[in-house]
Amino acid sequence: MKLLAFAASNSKKSINKQLVQYAASLVADAQVEVLDLNDYELPLFSIDREAELGQPALAKAFLQKIADSDALMISFAEHNGSYSAAYKNLFDWCSRINGKVFQGKPMVLLSTSPGARGGASVLAAATNSAPFFAGVVKASLAIPSFGSNFDVAQAKVSHAELDQQLRAAVGALTASA
Repeated sequence: MKLLAFAASNSKKSINKQLVQYAASLVADAQVEVLDLNDYELPLFSIDREAELGQPALAKAFLQKIADSDALMISFAEHNGSYSAAYKNLFDWCSRINGKVFQGKPMVLLSTSPGARGGASVLAAATNSAPFFAGVVKASLAIPSFGSNFDVAQAKVSHAELDQQLRAAVGALTASA
């Protein structure tokens, strides 16, 4: 299985990137590629910019990465209850090229934050909207209180019950492939 994984964040120290890297490592026999949204930075989307620039090569390249994968794993950073601006901007550009951004791929959606809800608001938005963009959500999970539930030194979820839930979510992805 070719698994494409990324954090919907442009933070260089993204806790969501740490989470998605760990979760992707749990997929047995997968060829995993972890993307960095910083490699796909684009001008702020607008109709005027689209008319001026057309379809940016970076957005096309991102969509091609999705096309070349068998499954997706995304961990969403929550900024004021919603998507990070970096993710939303890239998504907006991509959706103008192909409205079926996720291209029918099975996906596991994750989120984490320092807070007790673990990015639950953005995760709910992503989970509910993905099918409209041809995403096949197999599982979703928010990991609350990242600092208390993730061992950064060992790069893994340290809370046993949450780790079990994460492994079940990953299992749902691999069962569909």
